Amino acid sequence: MAQNDQGQSVLVTLAEREDADELAEELLEQGYEPCSVHRSMLAGEDDAADADWVIEVRTGPHGGPAAFEEPHLAALAADYGGVASLD
Repeated sequence: MAQNDQGQSVLVTLAEREDADELAEELLEQGYEPCSVHRSMLAGEDDAADADWVIEVRTGPHGGPAAFEEPHLAALAADYGGVASLD
């Protein structure tokens, strides 16, 4: 991974708030932090019901940047029908 990627967060995007809250709690238990859940409305979205829920993860369980854990986070997101991407 390139040196400039070291500070990147991973954004885990899910459609349902309940799923985002559940996965955020699971990630906290695994040692990821912070695992803040917030609503993400894309530009041009008029209906708040269409907004996705995003878990922002900055640090992995061993204290390193969450960017190094992106494949694992992507697999967990896929279990909930979501995706993970580098911020």
